[in-house]
Parts: sequence; C-alpha cells; structure tokens
Amino acid sequence: MDIGLAVPISGSWATVPNIAEISEIAERSGYHSIWTFQRLLSGVGPDDEPTLAPQYRSVLDPLALMAYLAAITTRVRLGVAVLNLPFVAPIVTAKALTTIDILSSGRLDVGFGTGWQAEEFDAVGVSIERRGARANDYLACLEAIWRGGIVEHHGEFYDVPRSLVDPPPVQRPHPPVLLGGLSDAALRRAGRLANGWISSSQADLSKIDQSIDIVRAAAADAGRDADALRFVCRGVVKLSTEQRSPLVGTFEQIRADLADLAARGVTEVFVDLNFDSTIGSPDADPEESMRRAREILSELAPG
Repeated sequence: MDIGLAVPISGSWATVPNIAEISEIAERSGYHSIWTFQRLLSGVGPDDEPTLAPQYRSVLDPLALMAYLAAITTRVRLGVAVLNLPFVAPIVTAKALTTIDILSSGRLDVGFGTGWQAEEFDAVGVSIERRGARANDYLACLEAIWRGGIVEHHGEFYDVPRSLVDPPPVQRPHPPVLLGGLSDAALRRAGRLANGWISSSQADLSKIDQSIDIVRAAAADAGRDADALRFVCRGVVKLSTEQRSPLVGTFEQIRADLADLAARGVTEVFVDLNFDSTIGSPDADPEESMRRAREILSELAPG
C-alpha cells in the first residue's frame, strides 16, 4: 500500500513556506504522493457563524496550489480529493488539469466528487438536483476532450461544439480519474467509469472493505478489470493517548491501522492533517501545527 500526505491547504498553517517544507518532506522521506482538496466557501447561520467544521473555513484553491506543487517537486504524484464536478464547465476543468499534468511531467491524479454544500451550488449557479446524472455526462465530456485533436460532445448537461482542443495531457488517455462518494450509486459509478475510488473524511474505515467490494463488483459487472482499480483513503490521522478510533491513537496503533487498511483492500492512504481541527483551523497556532506535522510525518514515513 502506498503512503501519501496532504499538504497544508486549510487554516493558518497553509502558508507558502509551510507548503514548501511539507512538500520537501514528502519528496525526501519517500512518500508516494501529495494531496489537496476543494472548498469554495463555508455557509453561515443566522448569527453569521460558519456552519462547517474549522478545516472548511479557510481553504486555498487546489488547482492553483497543484500548479505550484508541480514546480517545486520532481518525484511525488500530485492529487486532489476532490474537485466537485458541477462547479466548473468540463472544458475549463480539462484545460486546467491538462496544464498541471504537463507542468508536472505526468504526475497528476484527479479525484472528483458531486458536491454536497447547498451554498456552493447557489454561488456557482448550478442546481444541486440530479448530481449523479450530471456527473455521468461530465465524465463523458471529459473523456471526449482529453482524446485531443478534434472534439465534439453533446450531452444532457454539457456541450462542446466541434472544435480543436490541444494540447492533450501527458498521461494517456488522460490522468487517472478517481471518484468519491459514499452512496451505493456513487460507489457503482466509480466501478463503472473511473480508475478507482477515494474515501471521504466521514467514511467508517472499519467497514471500508464493504465500499471497496461494491466498487469492484460494479467494475466486474461492466466488464472491467476490478484488480486494476485504485482505492485511496483520506487518512484523518490524529495522535492521541486518550481517544481511539481508526487512525486516531498512538503511533503504534496508527501503524497497525494502516496495515489493517491494506488488508481491507486499500491501495493508498494519504495522511491528512488538515482534517485535525487543531491543525487545519484558522485559529490554530501555525508553529505548533508544523511542529506536530514534522513529528507525525517523520514517524509515519514509508519504510
């Protein structure tokens, strides 16, 4: 099982020096990949207090950040978990991701989701209804665009008139596409259409093999090779001597949890400290966040 990490993208520790240092740790310490995520905004309640958890309140743009990461790294793969499909037209997404794939010499992994926060849908002017059908059309449109050359797509939600779309991405036919989602429909979509599946921060890791089985079964039903799929887990790691749940505990317990995830069929885990609310919060002490990150990433480094 490959081990990656998430770079600082959320909260007070998401600064240029910290991003550069964590990326350098990843390159030097043998981590397989570095990851980002997307959040456009955080809704607020009647008292103007944010309604989402701290890690969602101050988030950098993942595509701009990955372009920067492409420039300061040479080995690790670059991933986003996830971009929300409805927020930007497929042609815009395809152009941005192709550019990052070129800038990184073919090191890009793309995670997509369907979105879940109503305020974000309102802000981008897209209906939250029929997200699954929209995702199917979106993925078909991306496939058409990424073939390169003369492109034409006419779907229920998206159209690309007959036109030239170049350059193509480095990775052919396109960068690996991984889909998120917890519902049975989302899991089956990943098996039918994608190169793999990404678990969310809310996934029950003690039962993650059940979700993996649904994805694999859908792939087999679609005549695809289930063994070729990737299963990526966002590892919400928290060091604690008082709390205990998967990936929360002592280093010895967390290492045992990683081994358990591998046995359940996970092919990659990335350690995401942004989802520790004492690190990925606008109110966290960035120096203390980095001190803890250095310790954790040193202890969990591959090998």
